[in-house]
Amino acid sequence: MDKLGVGLIGAGNISDAYVRGLAMFEGLELLAVSDIDVERAKRKAKEHGLPKGYSPKDLLADDEIDLAVNLTFPAVHAEVSLSALAAGKHVYSEKPLAITREDGRRILEAASASNLRIGCAPDTFLGGGLQTCRKLLDAGAIGEPIAASAFMVGHGVETWHPNPFFFFEYGGHPLFDMGPYYFTALVHLLGPVKMVAGLTGTGIKQRTVTSGPHARKVIDVAAPIHATALLELESGLPITTIISGEVMASELPRIEVYGTEGALSVPDPNTFGGPVRLKTKGSKDWQDVPLSFGYTENSRGLGAADLARGLTTGTPHRASGELAYHVLDVMQSVQDASDQRTFIDVKSRCEKPAPLQGLKDGALV
Repeated sequence: MDKLGVGLIGAGNISDAYVRGLAMFEGLELLAVSDIDVERAKRKAKEHGLPKGYSPKDLLADDEIDLAVNLTFPAVHAEVSLSALAAGKHVYSEKPLAITREDGRRILEAASASNLRIGCAPDTFLGGGLQTCRKLLDAGAIGEPIAASAFMVGHGVETWHPNPFFFFEYGGHPLFDMGPYYFTALVHLLGPVKMVAGLTGTGIKQRTVTSGPHARKVIDVAAPIHATALLELESGLPITTIISGEVMASELPRIEVYGTEGALSVPDPNTFGGPVRLKTKGSKDWQDVPLSFGYTENSRGLGAADLARGLTTGTPHRASGELAYHVLDVMQSVQDASDQRTFIDVKSRCEKPAPLQGLKDGALV
């Protein structure tokens, strides 16, 4: 298979980034965009010069589409991915894989039964920033890692997003919306999670939309917006995390990894680039580390390109369903730990994704 024919399911806010990103990769050919609002799909296709804009049903019936990219709301990720698999399509989904473990398992089982690939965002860990961090850790730049921290704190998605309502529903809230970037980055850098403790809650019960077509509408918050968690990795390494949409201001780092010989400052895992900063034992100051890999700008679709590489070579792809399911399991375990006021053993495991080697003949290796 020289190229995978790709179709988007969902013509919402993130679709523009995927259209631009998918065009960067030789193994993919974006042919179509679909949406339950067919007129919106047609407008999006025309805007980007794509040959087809139609309904999701028509996309799944299209024999030219090999890979369906699922850009729908989190609450319907599982339904859409299962429909695409049933239609014989490989699937690459926006995060999270699903909003329940049960649906996540159904997706993996359906893909396996049909000998189809399931991939899932985020693929930012394949970008130059996090790949440089992985290379430094694997090379022992900070000695043996002994602990880490991860913080995603902010406020105010309702001030800029054109359709912010789903962010305040279960599955769209910060733990499930932004958590995948941070937990995926940690698994990529340090390995899978064994056990968690957590506390979640909501301090601000209503949000008022302040921009776009829904300005002045009031949103009743239906999901926990602040989560604090402790993770123990399979290696025994402890990690402290905060994932919150209720913090007005902060000077916390994004991710830091602490080792026996130094510390590594990891860039925002919602981006593909840097900065990467390193401080080793005996050094006076932090040092900026040049990025040693490409894809440092917005490269949405990098995970889909790696899925295409895996199909061609018969090797695993890195932004895999198994990785996404493990991250889903971790996030649900944080909520379970909060509800039960106890530590929760994470039942799933996944392989630590292989680091990228770079490009060969224009393709990922």
